Amino acid sequence: MRSTFIQATVCFGAHGTSGSGNLCGVNPQRFLCMTAAGTVVDGKSESRKVVDSAGMRKRAVDGRVRNFEEIPHTGRSGLVNLVKFWREDIFRQLHKHMEKTFNALGPIYREKVGTLNSVNIMLPSDISELFRSEGLHPRRMTLQPWATHRETRQHSKGVFLKNGEEWRADRLLLNKEVMMTAAVKRFLPLLDEVASDFCRMLRARVEREGRGEEGKRSLTMDPSPDLFRFALEASCHVIYGERIGLFSSTPSMESQKFIWAVERMLATTPPLLYLPPRLLHRIGAPLWTQHASAWDHIFSHAEARIQRGYQRLSSSQRRESEAGAATGQYTGVLGQLLEKGQLSLDLIKANITELMAGGVDTTAVPLQFALFELGRNPEVQERVRQQVRASWAQAGGDPQKALQGVPLLKGTIKEILRLYPVGTTVQRYPVKDIVLQNYHIPAGTMVQACLYPLGRSAEVFEDPQCFNPGRWGSSREEGQGMEGSGFRSLAFGFGARQCVGRRIAENEMQLLLMHILLSFHLSMSSSEDIKTTCTLILQPETPPRITFRKL
Repeated sequence: MRSTFIQATVCFGAHGTSGSGNLCGVNPQRFLCMTAAGTVVDGKSESRKVVDSAGMRKRAVDGRVRNFEEIPHTGRSGLVNLVKFWREDIFRQLHKHMEKTFNALGPIYREKVGTLNSVNIMLPSDISELFRSEGLHPRRMTLQPWATHRETRQHSKGVFLKNGEEWRADRLLLNKEVMMTAAVKRFLPLLDEVASDFCRMLRARVEREGRGEEGKRSLTMDPSPDLFRFALEASCHVIYGERIGLFSSTPSMESQKFIWAVERMLATTPPLLYLPPRLLHRIGAPLWTQHASAWDHIFSHAEARIQRGYQRLSSSQRRESEAGAATGQYTGVLGQLLEKGQLSLDLIKANITELMAGGVDTTAVPLQFALFELGRNPEVQERVRQQVRASWAQAGGDPQKALQGVPLLKGTIKEILRLYPVGTTVQRYPVKDIVLQNYHIPAGTMVQACLYPLGRSAEVFEDPQCFNPGRWGSSREEGQGMEGSGFRSLAFGFGARQCVGRRIAENEMQLLLMHILLSFHLSMSSSEDIKTTCTLILQPETPPRITFRKL
């Protein structure tokens, strides 16, 4: 998630109700039609076989690959659709709009909104074919408002906004500091320190403000502000190698302003995707002004942190030179990039800023959903807790060892991101003509894998309404032997262009939930489904109130 933002909701847990048969998934009847995935060669399909809902292959009815224009669509006028999106406020319910459209049109459809054209898909077999055609330099949709901001402000672009060989060269260097196993081992203790401190702060608050007898108090609260502070504190510790003190009684207002700026940037991005941002920039449109000022604040905050990190690293190197020995202390992602000097300072700033901007909401929001689902599914919560306790005791408090023995905790994160994907789509532009659902897709077409309908489809998941972390440890549920089985969990994207901050985000969420489950029992006053809204990311309309009871 992190710097990728969109790689992007009603969940029916153990105490929920399922409603109509196709409320949380695509209408099963739609999938009795043929499905095909293959490459177009000389106007013919290499693969005219198709996959039915049981995963078995069969031959198409007439063997003909249908033209691109025959793909079902939501209307040919981008302007008309844009007006409809504005009038009906579809931008805020884009995930639900996609689900309804798949129910109506089937597992593939075209959509044009404003200047944006896309082909939307949701079945793992089709996503697998899309992945095979992404090429050496995968492309996803350029967020033009972000790119326009960089260009008008003369900022360098990080890997999120780059393509081609330039993207690949920078990405390979970043992978060494944030994706490789050696890098994870270096920053994992920093994340664990922040997670442990967060729970210490929360225990003190529950004891101070909660009800009940001493030592067993409980407190009902909205944890979202604290989760945002946790995400920023953890990000800063890993990226800059320093703590910024957000758990103190008087946290920095500057850091809170940074969080607000990220939220404003995310909220103003979606409508700008369908309009020409350079024109809006020239005429000084209020929407563009809000978006640009939010990014300006994000860059200003990151610039100040980078300058402090650079000065701290320089001072440390001088001391080591004078002492004649190196301390070996981890200096964060920024320090590692500066020390190695393989990226220019401008590119380091660009990528560090992207990591920071993508490391708050995209972690804090899934944690809200996780606490909500664990709170309203007490039996699941207890099973996860028992596994966490056993692994923690066996690991002797070593976070890296402890995480190796908690498949249910890891399944909890995957299950949350299945039901509530942070980014609602993953986009690619195939480098060659392909066939999806027996329709010809020309090279260079933007194809979106739609994650919300995917995660709630009965054609992909057994009992998709149920919150079940154990499904990810089951070979049956993992879909082994079924086509595209590796493309069922896509919250972090896939392939070479998956989320560059994935390892930071995964470990950050797992460690915080581990410490929370060791310290508290979670509960909800209501088991009703949570309403969701879509800015650039999927989030609760109203943050859930959780009861934390000390164990």
